[in-house]
Amino acid sequence: MTTSAKRKCLHCKAFYRADHRNLHHQRYCSKVACRKQSKAESQRRWLQKPENQNYFRGPDNCQRVKDWRKSNPGYWRKKKSEPREPLQEVCRVQPTQSEELSDKKVPDALQDLFEMQPLVIVGLISTMTGSALQEDIAATTRVLLRKGQDIVAMRPGAINQAYENQTATMPGTVAAGAAPV
Repeated sequence: MTTSAKRKCLHCKAFYRADHRNLHHQRYCSKVACRKQSKAESQRRWLQKPENQNYFRGPDNCQRVKDWRKSNPGYWRKKKSEPREPLQEVCRVQPTQSEELSDKKVPDALQDLFEMQPLVIVGLISTMTGSALQEDIAATTRVLLRKGQDIVAMRPGAINQAYENQTATMPGTVAAGAAPV
């Protein structure tokens, strides 16, 4: 290997030894600021060429990007089994006004237990849907809330306006005018 002569960095003007593999084109030293300047200068030279000025513009480039995204659908996602990270910062839940649980008193109603554990619900829904995005969790929560309201409304002794005027048929009875099948 031959030793390289010292060169003057175009950015910081300090003398440096060029890497022997890049003797013919290295013009900057290895300091962080000088490498950044080298990169900026390289990009400026590349963009000045006529064939590169519209490289990132136009319908051809848009189609190229769409085709690439279609052929690489999972590129930006992590493993499918892991939920995606939310797009916002995690907020701490403020304590509720309800009474705290003590060692002696354990809530026996399912509703009371769930009111005390909102983070468990959010985590459960995130695990079920495979998504940590707020929109997905909110949509699933609305569906689960409607189902829960329907279940609570159908419990014995509860009056449900939606089912109030319906009559149940008894097994073995036939409605008037119905023909046998």
